[in-house]
Amino acid sequence: MLQLSTQISEQRADRRITVRLPLTVSGRDSRGVTFQEETSSENLCRSGAAFVTRFDLPIGCDVEIHIPIAQSSVRRKGMESDFATRGRVVHVASAEMRGEKIIGVQFTGPRFRRMFLSESAA
Repeated sequence: MLQLSTQISEQRADRRITVRLPLTVSGRDSRGVTFQEETSSENLCRSGAAFVTRFDLPIGCDVEIHIPIAQSSVRRKGMESDFATRGRVVHVASAEMRGEKIIGVQFTGPRFRRMFLSESAA
């Protein structure tokens, strides 16, 4: 029991921000079929993200995630590049749209370093 509560507190150590960013997710679905999907984040933190997908991704499934950084003066100066990492599915829930799911991923590759204000704070 102690081990489970420790895992939950580690998963929640980073504050989640509600922000919609375009992202590309790729990997293999529950049937082993390779997929690539353009979607957007539901929320994001340094160690993970949640996004909507139409693919069946089981808990424990590994995915590749790519988040393009918007064209800005910072990017044009070469100071910031797109973010790419690997992740493992840790949560699956039904989405509002029929046939879609909200997937929670914990990053197993590089962590997200960019900071955003929550859309709900705007």
